[in-house]
Amino acid sequence: MTHKVVFHIDDMQKWAHTLGNVSNLLAFGDQTGTSYKVIVLVNGDAILGYLVGSLQDSIAQLTAKSVSFHACQNAMNSHTIKKDQLPAGVEVVPAGVADLISLQEAGYSYIKP
Repeated sequence: MTHKVVFHIDDMQKWAHTLGNVSNLLAFGDQTGTSYKVIVLVNGDAILGYLVGSLQDSIAQLTAKSVSFHACQNAMNSHTIKKDQLPAGVEVVPAGVADLISLQEAGYSYIKP
């Protein structure tokens, strides 16, 4: 069984905490043989975190471990961020809140650090 989890970040100050939670969850899964499918959805002011160099390294490391990252197009528009400014592999979704609804309806557990 694979557990599906979506982590939601809408505050810049929550990036490090969230990425730590994701890493800890994956490590726990490795230790226990538990499989997790993880998506990190970013909207609001936290969208600016995709532009921070030190966070980009962590995002790349987690992406290499099959963690998916979503970026809210509405937040990107309000902060004048273009897709080509995002780290490789980040999926742009039209509306973060609508993405959260769809993910929860698809069985993802919602985590908001």
